[in-house]
Formats: sequence, C-alpha cells, structure tokens
Amino acid sequence: MNWEAKIITHNKEKRITVFFEKNVEFITRIKKLEGSRWSQTLRVWHLPDTIENRERFQLVPLSNSLPSDEGTEQIKKFMQWLSSKRYSPNTIKTYSEALKSFLIFYREKPIAEITNEDVIVYNNDYILKNNLSSSYQNQIVNAIKLFFTTIRGTKIEIDKIHRPKRAKILPNVLSKEEVKLILNAHSNIKHKTMLSLVYSCGLRRSELLNLKPTDIDSKRGIIIIRQSKGKKDRIVPLSIKILAMLREYYIGYKPKTWLFEGQIENTKYDERSLSNVLKQALTKTKINKPVSLHWLRHSYATHLLESGTDLRYIQELLGHNSSKTTEIYTHVSTKNIQQIKSPFDDL
Repeated sequence: MNWEAKIITHNKEKRITVFFEKNVEFITRIKKLEGSRWSQTLRVWHLPDTIENRERFQLVPLSNSLPSDEGTEQIKKFMQWLSSKRYSPNTIKTYSEALKSFLIFYREKPIAEITNEDVIVYNNDYILKNNLSSSYQNQIVNAIKLFFTTIRGTKIEIDKIHRPKRAKILPNVLSKEEVKLILNAHSNIKHKTMLSLVYSCGLRRSELLNLKPTDIDSKRGIIIIRQSKGKKDRIVPLSIKILAMLREYYIGYKPKTWLFEGQIENTKYDERSLSNVLKQALTKTKINKPVSLHWLRHSYATHLLESGTDLRYIQELLGHNSSKTTEIYTHVSTKNIQQIKSPFDDL
C-alpha cells in the first residue's frame, strides 16, 4: 500500500510520522512497533526517531545495506567475543548493529586501513547529515572503540576516538496525584500490581519481568532484583500495601516460573503487552503526557528525594553505579524550589 513518512518535532521530541490511507492490517503492524503512538491532534501515527525506524520507512538510503564479506565475518567474531565476555543479549545486538552501520559506510575499504579520520568523516557525512541522535552516535563510538580493541594490525588509535557531548535532559516526573490516577486506573489485579510494583520499587521494565515468585521475601520485607543492569543484584524494600496486592494477585493467578507470566504458562509477560497496560491506564485517566514506564521509575526517585531520603540510599535503591547519575533528580525535585519566592510577587 502507499504510505509516506517524515521526521517531525512533536512535544519537543523527534518523531517519525507515517501517513497512509486507513488500513486495519497496516495499523496492526504499526501498533506492534515499539514506541508507536497515535496523535489525536495531528491525526497520525508516529514512532521514535531511531536508525532502525528510519531504515524501515526508507528515510535513510538503503543502498549497499550490507557490509563487505570481511566486515560480515568481523561482526560475527565481535559478537562471539561479546558473548564470551558475558555481555547481555541486548548489548550484543546494540553494539553489533552499530558496528554494522559503520562497516557498511566503509564497505569498500579494508578494515585494517580504517583510521581515526574515517570515524570523523562517518560522523559528519552520515550521523550529522541524517540528523541522527547523539545517543546513537555514542553507541557507534562505543562499538567502534570496543571492536578495534579486539583486533590487531589496525591504524585506529582507540584513545583518540572521542564521544559526542551528551545533552543534559531532565528526567520526566509525574506528580503523586498523577501516579495515583495511573495506578488506580485498572481494575484487573495483574495489571494494577505490575504498574504499582514498578513505581513502588523504582524498577526498570526488564527488572519487573525478570522477577520470580521466590524473589519476594515477605519475612524480611524486601524484593531481590537479580542480575540487573551491569549484572548486579540488589534489594529494595517491599511496601506493606504492595505485599497485600501481590498476595491477592498470587491467589488469583498462581504464577509458577515467573512472577508475571504471559498467556502461555512458564513464559515471561511480554514487554510490549506491559507497555500497552500503561497505555490503557493513560487512556482511562485522560493524562495526555507521553508517559512511559520509565517515568514511574523517575517519579519514584524524585518523590523519595522530596520526602527527605538521602541521595546515597536512592542510588542504592535504583542500582546506579555512579552518584552522578542519581544527582540528576535534584534538578527536578520541587521541594526547595517551591520555597523560593519570586521577586515578581513583590512588585
């Protein structure tokens, strides 16, 4: 069918809009793409501006979309090396796809002949020319640096490859009233418990879906988060209200392998289905903000800070390696800002 895609700025965010005549099959396909949303004001479907989506909707030239035979072989070896180092499947996929993009750009050049100047040219003539994000550029740089440390006889000087400056973006935070509306939107105990657990413990989506019934320690009043980001275990406090909710859910659903299972027994609940649970809650509450599951984690951290919890404890609860990562929440906490009186009030 005929369709047209273009890049726009919607709600201060780069998005890819897709225009097409109403078609049930095409709408179903669009809905399955991660991050897809319908804009009531624009009357159009839109998706995150990622390299994958740009290629999917042909916003980036697809000519020579495969690396050279040498490049393909090296990517395989790189993936094997990452796997042997026990990098997560998501990291392996991200790094190998990023490296693939770089090696496609230099498919006519032997890998041993690639220099630091070539990295700069790639950034200017591909990343910047196609208006790709700094975070994607950072992924490319990470992949290049890691890849060239694993091969010998290269002209690349690893230490001279610089990452782009990161944009200082504040985390999105909901008010307690908004969080309460979202968490109470569902009458289904399973949906209600999943969203409540994300907020009450500040969980990442993968952390929620990887929980097992045995990770809930009701006697000690904790939840054990196993092998999360950075392959670290940590514990978070178990709310009394959440414990009561979990018991009600457990009696109704009796999960076996995973705490939250899909329709097929012993299988994890699907990530996209969880995102849809949140979308349905937002529809019921009529909250028009582009809320994601991670907003609940951000809100948890900010609300803890506003209630007087020490930043060091919040760092532990969130599983951050660096205190600098946690310090971002001091910029969105309104506790002290609200006490500042504007000179405008004295005019």
